[in-house]
Amino acid sequence: MERWQERRCEVPHQKRENFARDRARIIHSSFFRRLQGKTQVLGLGESDFYRTRLTHSLEVAQIAAGISEYLKARYHETEQVAFIPSQNLIEAIGLAHDIGHPPFGHGGEIALNYAMRRHGGFEGNAQTFRICTQLGEYSDFDGLNLTRRTLLGLIKYPALHANVINYAVYDEQKVPLNIDSFKPPKYSIYDCDQVYFDWILAPFSNKDAQQLQKTHASQGHWRTMYKSFDATIMELADDIAYGVHDLEDAIALNLVTLNDWHEDVAPAFKHSFEDYHLEGMSANIADDLFSGSNRIRKKAISYLVHHFVSDVAIEQRNGFEHPLLRLKVVIPDQLEEELDTLKGFITKRVIDTPEVQTLVYKGQQMIVKLFEAIASNPRRLLEKKHYQKYLQQDDDSYRLRIICDYIAGDTDDYATRLHHKIFTPSNGSVFDRL
Repeated sequence: MERWQERRCEVPHQKRENFARDRARIIHSSFFRRLQGKTQVLGLGESDFYRTRLTHSLEVAQIAAGISEYLKARYHETEQVAFIPSQNLIEAIGLAHDIGHPPFGHGGEIALNYAMRRHGGFEGNAQTFRICTQLGEYSDFDGLNLTRRTLLGLIKYPALHANVINYAVYDEQKVPLNIDSFKPPKYSIYDCDQVYFDWILAPFSNKDAQQLQKTHASQGHWRTMYKSFDATIMELADDIAYGVHDLEDAIALNLVTLNDWHEDVAPAFKHSFEDYHLEGMSANIADDLFSGSNRIRKKAISYLVHHFVSDVAIEQRNGFEHPLLRLKVVIPDQLEEELDTLKGFITKRVIDTPEVQTLVYKGQQMIVKLFEAIASNPRRLLEKKHYQKYLQQDDDSYRLRIICDYIAGDTDDYATRLHHKIFTPSNGSVFDRL
């Protein structure tokens, strides 16, 4: 297992566990701190209660650690226990899993993919990989310089952009342009970052490496079929955090009602809460979720998280030699259906509402205008340190990638102020510091 704790650039005098060092580097990274200013589901500034990308990432790390601890207890007498990630490792993966997401959530991701559609595309997971391997501030050349296994666990879709893209899906002729038709395919590696991907896969056999990158047709593009063991834990934790904790936000802000729950969610859970008995609570989880009491609602939310975590299991899949690829974490079909129902409920009742989509649309328009303006006038509008990187590139696509990195790293507020500074005549001064 030693090769999985290797970095591209070793620091031999340090004594801490490598995965603890990974976790520390992520927490102290400026890219991680900026997640506090990036949208999770709802636009920032509407309330001080609901989650940002930062709090979501903290919760994903905590849930992922809980899953790992449960698996260690369940499989402590098996050979599989040796491959269950440590707390430091799985928390590092959970903390960093969204570090590449741009301002304005998935709407911003689509807008940047539109801007980069002919120059390698944009995808939040691929940007996460790029930050961890190149842009992070720990190393001049290797980003946060994380271990192989941490980076492997961050790769949700182990494929290059070139292997999943179908340009025919993009409708560039439609007027007025619908940016949402440029939703990116799911992938984790830009073509220009392949050398780091190859380094991560080096310990695997050629057969395993090729199998890991297999794809199938999905929504007009292609999508990967497999991911590493650690990535399956992270993905499940991410889904639980999205389905359950974003539900809590929606209830607390009165964006969904008890009637909505009974109409859309209750049928999927009809056999699940027969043993729901918590001290000081009602006998019905829905009544507690919508009780209006923060304390009671929080207990019900905690019960929901436990409901999904307490029945996880390890399965083995055919076609792989190495346990880090052969093993995967799963939940029973009934729980998976319930979790999908919760996620669909949030999408239908919150994300797809005109109120939220108006915020998404405004964010997308700002990002596209910023990108086009800076790309047309990089010498005047691009920050000096980024402009120096821009000048070092001799390929147009690489130069645009520098601009994309700059905008993707912005918080929602920074991008908004930058837009005002460039486009609002009455805003901006030589003395301004964004």
